[in-house]
Order: sequence, then structure tokens, then C-alpha cells
Amino acid sequence: MIVAIDGPAGAGKSTIASKLSQITGFFYLNTGNFYRALTYGIIQEKIKITDKYSIVAASDRYKIEIIRNRIHLNGIDVDDFLHSDAVDSLVAQVSTIVEVRMRINEQIHKVSENLNIIAEGRDMTTVVFPEAEVKVYLDASIEKRAQRRLDQGVSNKDLKDIETSIKERDNIDHNKEFGKLKISADAIYLNSSDLTIDEVCEKVLSEIHKKGSY
Repeated sequence: MIVAIDGPAGAGKSTIASKLSQITGFFYLNTGNFYRALTYGIIQEKIKITDKYSIVAASDRYKIEIIRNRIHLNGIDVDDFLHSDAVDSLVAQVSTIVEVRMRINEQIHKVSENLNIIAEGRDMTTVVFPEAEVKVYLDASIEKRAQRRLDQGVSNKDLKDIETSIKERDNIDHNKEFGKLKISADAIYLNSSDLTIDEVCEKVLSEIHKKGSY
């Protein structure tokens, strides 16, 4: 079974997907971390964000794996570096490149073969797993999303700057040439601004039960 969760940055997708994975035993697939790993790699190689050819070449060259629930890039554990300000500032632009998205989607499908999964990202319900049995669009206000990112303790920015970054990220995500963020016609819309983690999970679990799994 595939449970696909889409939504903007900071809506709580990772938190919800992780908890649902623990409850159901389904494999948790954070697809955004594949793009973050690629972005971290090009930063390390000092590849310019305007050099599309080199970024696409890197996506061909890099091997991204999940080992013991942590992201590895070419055999090296990079999980602790995926939410740095440097990665945050570039990942949306990297993910707009159509050739990159196609290559990352191939890797995502390889990882998820023959598994029950909880997958979260920007285009899980519309592009990557349009066949998903349960589709969710998880949203929240910009203020709530910025506060959650600040509370993660991974950014050196203040709350106002984080809000600005999120607005910029939203603009990019909604206007991508391929894989743009949008609400699938058959997805359940949940606004988590005033809901607890448990309340959101209960709503998604109810949909999983309706499909006869778990």
C-alpha cells in the first residue's frame, strides 16, 4: 500500500509521515531528502546553481541510498547536513530542473519497490505515486510553518527571515515546470495549523483503515 502526502515546506509532513510509519510499520520515504542530498553534494563540489548541465550530470553520478533510515550520498552519511541554511537556500531551485526530477523519481521507485510505504514530498500524489491508495495534502499557515522550522534548531535565521524564505520556496514550488505543488483532485486536504500531531495522524489512519490496510 502507498500513502502519499504532499504539502508545502514546514507543514509537518516529515513529522506526520514518521509517526504514521511507526504506528503502521510502513516504510517512511522522505523524498525531499533525495533532493536535499543532491543539493548538498553540488554545494560540496562548488557547482553553481546556474550550471544546469553540471547539476544534471551530478544527479546521474550520485548514488543516494537509505541505510538504517539515514540518507547516504555515494556511501557517506549526510543526513545531519540536509536541513542547513545553505541547502535550504538552493534545494527548491535544484528541484525545478526537469531532468533532475526524473532521475530522482527513478531512484525513489527503486527504493520503494514491493513495500508498504508512507511517502511525503511535493508531487507524491500527482506525479510520483498517482496510483497511491491514500492521498493527503497537508497544509498550515506560513506563521506556523516558520515557527516549526525555527523550533527545529537547524537554521541560523530569525523568524521573520524564515517566513520570507518559506514564501520564496512556496512561489518556486507552485510554479515548477514539472512536479509543481498542487492539490490532487482525490486527495484529502488537512490544515495542521490548529491540529496536534496525534489529531492529524488519526485522520490519516482513518483513511488507511477505509482502504482495508493496517
